[in-house]
Amino acid sequence: MTSYRIAVIVGSLRRESLNRQLVNAVIRLMPSNFSATQVPIGDLPPYNQDDDDKPGEAVQRLKQSISLAHGLLFATPEYNRSIPGVLKNAIDHGSRPYGKSAWAGKPAGVIGISVGAPGSSMAQQHLRNVLAYLDMPTLGQPEVFMQAQPGLFEPSGDVQESSRAFLQSWTDRYVAWVTKHAA
Repeated sequence: MTSYRIAVIVGSLRRESLNRQLVNAVIRLMPSNFSATQVPIGDLPPYNQDDDDKPGEAVQRLKQSISLAHGLLFATPEYNRSIPGVLKNAIDHGSRPYGKSAWAGKPAGVIGISVGAPGSSMAQQHLRNVLAYLDMPTLGQPEVFMQAQPGLFEPSGDVQESSRAFLQSWTDRYVAWVTKHAA
């Protein structure tokens, strides 16, 4: 059985991030031949083209994590109807210098959760636009726009029973997507 490495990018730096909790629940639903590692983005400096020839250690780590991955999983909160600046910063670092993007061709999945009913839908749409430009085949359906409600996450970290089947369905589609598109 082929093994697949998934690099996970969470667009929130908060320790108790809902999106980090959602990602952890999805990782638990992946088959045993999938391994997922969250890639830290909080220590990346603001992107500056002047640094393209001498990227710092955090930037090199990010690009190496992306390069070694068979697929990417993005979890984004919604800040002001778009993606957080730290997530855009990480994407910019991984895509530069021009012509040397670590993202190109990597299959991606996008999920999100927020306290509002739209469940990060606007942020996800903006992120999908960016990923399309970066030549990342991105799973389109089903979409995961979850609203955080009391009791959604069980003490184990799993999502409650009423949401688990939906999240498992998405995870199964994502696994098939990565399997189909991984180079």
